[in-house]
Amino acid sequence: MHSHALTQALTLYRSETLTLSQAASRAGRTEEEFAAVLHQYGIEQRPETPTVGAQTERPAPRAD
Repeated sequence: MHSHALTQALTLYRSETLTLSQAASRAGRTEEEFAAVLHQYGIEQRPETPTVGAQTERPAPRAD
């Protein structure tokens, strides 16, 4: 089953359905391990883009 999860994660990453982090999690690997597998299979690693609605670290406005 583990190889099936890896194959599925590779396919979904390649089709841009999952991010690197999501695909690594689905495959049961760390991001570094999954990136190494991408390289092994000749799949180019995409730059991670912030998700929609991602918060940047800044203080919330005060409601005085």
